Amino acid sequence: MAGPNPLPLSTPATGYPVAEETFDALEIEWLELLSQAIVNTPFSLPLWKKLWWQAFGGGRELLLLSVREGGKLVGVAPLLREGGRAQFLGDTRTADYSDFVVARGHEGLFYHSLLDYLEAKNIASLYLESVPSTSPTLTELLGQAKLRGYTVSADVEDVCPRIELPATWDDYLSFLSKKDRHELRRKIRRLLDRRQVRWYGLECSQIRDNDLDDFFRLFRLSRDEKARFLDAEMEKFFREMAAAMVSASHLRLFFMELEGTRMATSLCFDYRGELLLYNSGFDPAYGPLSVGLLLKAFCIKEAIEAGRKAFDFLRGSEAYKYDLGGQDRAIHRCIIERG
Repeated sequence: MAGPNPLPLSTPATGYPVAEETFDALEIEWLELLSQAIVNTPFSLPLWKKLWWQAFGGGRELLLLSVREGGKLVGVAPLLREGGRAQFLGDTRTADYSDFVVARGHEGLFYHSLLDYLEAKNIASLYLESVPSTSPTLTELLGQAKLRGYTVSADVEDVCPRIELPATWDDYLSFLSKKDRHELRRKIRRLLDRRQVRWYGLECSQIRDNDLDDFFRLFRLSRDEKARFLDAEMEKFFREMAAAMVSASHLRLFFMELEGTRMATSLCFDYRGELLLYNSGFDPAYGPLSVGLLLKAFCIKEAIEAGRKAFDFLRGSEAYKYDLGGQDRAIHRCIIERG
């Protein structure tokens, strides 16, 4: 694709200039912009979007848009186009949050300029998945689209339970319900009665290919559904993503061992003071010891001790997330259609 369009379709009198970009041309400015955005997750990183596009773009048209004020980047719209419809780069299989990247205070003119551009490109609909409840997309973009007479809908797509972490492990335990606190303590005692049980987290510099091999083995063992999900194409994406997140110092890989055998694993993102549980697995042979749940509890413990401010379980309403104190935060599916 060519570089930025020298003839922007919106003018400063009505909006901001919008241009089509490449990942390489935009990456440095994009990273700087993220620090000013209301929504800033690992799935907003240019490295994530680029890897997803390379793995799953599948012949569709990349529509990576920059929005600028006086030459300064104030917004990025990471989209792909299929005919008259545009959607985020990403999908619900691999990304738990998706959104535009917009500098605070520029939301109104960003969305105004984006809609102008899409109209000029004959894009009649936007299909936007996994939009966080904190996003201005749910208010500003949908509001502007309604004023233009578009048909607009926004529904809860799923939930991402999370915990705002307290200062200490004891404070965390006191936050749990009496039943959940009792059960967690009981399961920890039962596990630690076993000899040679240990759990640990690998820093980016410590993660090797054999560690990822063990992660994938335990992931597949967990459930038939996970084994079917992790086909050759998906494993390739996961490996490339993990390598990129290691290079950016955003990955943690946790294991639990019994007598030297790895029996549970959790792959987390360590990003902006939060630990986000991306995927996990365990050997069902050790299911009676609740190793999957307990490793996640120990991840929470480490996050607290490291001073992280939140633990995000990400997409899904599995029971264990609530047993460990998760509180729902909705993600939304937005559909905008022009008549």
